[in-house]
Amino acid sequence: MALPTLLMRLGRLLLALLFLAGALQKALDPAPAQQLLTGAGLPALLIWPALLFNALAGLALSLGLWLWQVALALALYCLATSFFHLIPSDPWQMSIFIKNWAIAGGLLVLSAHALGKTKG
Repeated sequence: MALPTLLMRLGRLLLALLFLAGALQKALDPAPAQQLLTGAGLPALLIWPALLFNALAGLALSLGLWLWQVALALALYCLATSFFHLIPSDPWQMSIFIKNWAIAGGLLVLSAHALGKTKG
């Protein structure tokens, strides 16, 4: 296997693990994520579609299915959910906010690569 292919697969798997672990965390202990939702004025029940999206998108990403679409959807998800962590008085939450944007950037690069537009 060529090194670029190996690196691409490894990168996809590492990104996918983040979302698969997020789904597992939501399943085992939904309360913290539900508190973020209700704190933003959203229904706690949104945790379940988020869990399903994390699990299915993580699985698709790990398998390389619908790669540009899944990577783009996950990037948008990261950008949107980052605002739950926009709490300037809490350095830990701000770190998560910035990491979500960085992960979104990596997913956008992956999406563009999957589309064959790697210049730029």
